[in-house]
Amino acid sequence: MTETTRTVRVAGGTIEVRAKGHTGPALVFLHYWGGSAATWDEVVGRLPAEQATVRFDQRGWGTSRALPGPYGLDRLADDLTRVVEASDLGPYVLVGHSMGGKVGQLVAARRPAGLVGLVLVAPAPPEPPAAVTPRYREGLSHAYDSPRSVEEALDHVLTAGPLPEPLRAAVVRDSLAAGPKARQEWPLRGIAEDITDAARRITVPVTVVAGERDAVEPPQVLRDHLLPHLPQARLTTVPGAGHLLPLEAPDALAAVLRDVTATASASPSRGGPSHGSHAGSRTAD
Repeated sequence: MTETTRTVRVAGGTIEVRAKGHTGPALVFLHYWGGSAATWDEVVGRLPAEQATVRFDQRGWGTSRALPGPYGLDRLADDLTRVVEASDLGPYVLVGHSMGGKVGQLVAARRPAGLVGLVLVAPAPPEPPAAVTPRYREGLSHAYDSPRSVEEALDHVLTAGPLPEPLRAAVVRDSLAAGPKARQEWPLRGIAEDITDAARRITVPVTVVAGERDAVEPPQVLRDHLLPHLPQARLTTVPGAGHLLPLEAPDALAAVLRDVTATASASPSRGGPSHGSHAGSRTAD
């Protein structure tokens, strides 16, 4: 099914929103720090053709690079809210990767109409781990300074194994497609922002997907700093995968999303399982 693009007005300008499909609940994707709407290509391509999907470049990145700041989490959450409202989706599930996962938590905490689920993919937890020190954040802020620094991050931090060359080139391109203020906002401030009060207000079912070999948000970090604030969450671990799950393990991630949408569709409340009924942990096949 062909994907269409439309513009949605947000503070300071517009965002190009890519959408396709008609079968709900819709999946609304949020990319990681350094990513783009295209980060989800491999996942979307493995979903049923009729599955409704929505994705866009977040403020300061890619086609949204010209949007003015601030580029903090609250502004990104406001943008997401506008995209959802303008897209007239009906029931929908937010799917946020890393930084996008933290944005998704903030929006889910607002309890918007139509939200029936939240999928957090290698998410930044609401409670910053002790390892997120000022020194760590300063070093992280230079990860996307040049093509070489992005490649070093890919080889030593972001992935558990080499990506196919076209995907690797896309990551380098996307990671450099931001202005300096947008690029530095997340490592210097957003990653360290404590949003535990917001996370505790989330009432929809939550599925957390972690890479077994993720060096950025290891499964144990999510068990310690995310799950205690989301008692209704279920954790799924993908064997052998690193942080860039949409690129490293698109088959496993697409399978999780098919399961989430099927469960939400089958629920009488269209909100998935009752809260707390699916808490726990498992490993993806």
